[in-house]
Amino acid sequence: MPAARASQPARYWLLKSEPSAFAFDDLLAAPDRTTCWDGVRNYQARNFMRDDMRVGDRAFFYHSSTEPPAIVGVVEVVRAAYPDHTAFDPADPHHDPKSRPDAPTWVMVDIRAVERFARPIELDELRAADGLDGLELLRRGSRLSVQPVSEAHWQRVLALRAKAPARSPTSRRPAE
Repeated sequence: MPAARASQPARYWLLKSEPSAFAFDDLLAAPDRTTCWDGVRNYQARNFMRDDMRVGDRAFFYHSSTEPPAIVGVVEVVRAAYPDHTAFDPADPHHDPKSRPDAPTWVMVDIRAVERFARPIELDELRAADGLDGLELLRRGSRLSVQPVSEAHWQRVLALRAKAPARSPTSRRPAE
């Protein structure tokens, strides 16, 4: 850990990805279980990555736009923000013609898989859990793909992974 970081407390995050675009399994299959977190095109999310994310920070990996949406694992930031090259490539779906290599608008960080949860922690379980009031993910209308997570919320979610899930009416279970 760099000396400058030693005096700063770890920060915690939640990173959202649609599994059809990039799933936790894709990260596990990547060389060294590491990849860039590119394609973020929201200014607030970009600012979190650029201004606040540091090497050593941890993040929940959240599968969104799937049934059911859930936190599926933990990642670590292994490279601080740097220009997102996908913005410069006209063939890339994340291309932004206003972003230039000499004046980049967008950044990305590199992440490494740390832990796949034995079971996903579904959104309904998070909503029903005590101690998660104020978690950005649970705020109505929240769509940020990069969100800060307080240390208290981080610890509470980690505690949920060891607990058997409560059955909810929306939980889906295969027919037996």
